[in-house]
Order: sequence, then structure tokens, then C-alpha cells
Amino acid sequence: MAYIKIYLHCVWGTKNRIPFITTRNKQTILDHIKENARDKSIHIDFINGHEEHIHCLISLKADQMVSKCLQLIKGESSYWINKQRLTSGKFEWADEYFAVSVSDSQVNRVREYIRNQEIHHRNKSWEEEYQEFISNYGFDTAQG
Repeated sequence: MAYIKIYLHCVWGTKNRIPFITTRNKQTILDHIKENARDKSIHIDFINGHEEHIHCLISLKADQMVSKCLQLIKGESSYWINKQRLTSGKFEWADEYFAVSVSDSQVNRVREYIRNQEIHHRNKSWEEEYQEFISNYGFDTAQG
């Protein structure tokens, strides 16, 4: 038996950064994402979001790939959100996403960061946070 503990902080946004996630539909969307992930054996440790993006702390199993987990989460939830008519227009997630590893010693800190999205975004826009992720983690947007 393999003993694996891999935490990832994943972040993805709505297509064109449209603020589709509202106080009216947010909890419904988050609950559905958690339920769908559970059905697909994807462990979401913590999830929250704000207007046009989602933060998610995922614990991967030995046989799971980041790209497949996020494809399953994003694809199904986008379909479901439209089927439920939770937004005023056609809902889509952006193709891109961030996923960075989290050491066991930082898991609680990341949970708190995710928990406090509303407070965090009183002072920082999604665009500013996005650029911060690009810069802090050394992502090269030219190479994807």
C-alpha cells in the first residue's frame, strides 16, 4: 500500500472574469462542486470563492492527476450550473487554472486564506490576485 499526502491549492476563474458567483448562488455552487468531487473520489479539503473565481484545497491520491481532477470538477460544474440556470447568462469556467503544492505545515494557513476570500477581496481584485499568483510562483504565461 502506498501512503500519499499531496495537497494542492487550486484556483480557477470564470471565462472572461464575469462575476457570476453571487451571494445568492455561491453556496449552492460550492456544495455541488464538493458533492460532485466526492462522487468522483476527489477529496476537497476546503473550498470557497468570490464573484469570478474559486479557491480549492485538494488532497490527491496516488493515482490522481491534477489535470483530470480539475477537468472533472470544472466541466461537470459548468454543465450543472447552466442546467440549474443559476446565472443570468451562459456560465463557463476559463480554460486556465493554477495548482501549487502545499506543504503539510502550511495547510491551515491555506485553509484560512481560502476561508477569508470575501475579506481578502475587499482590498485586492481578482486581477491583482491573478497577477500575484503568476509572479509569486514564477509562472511563464507565454508558455502556459
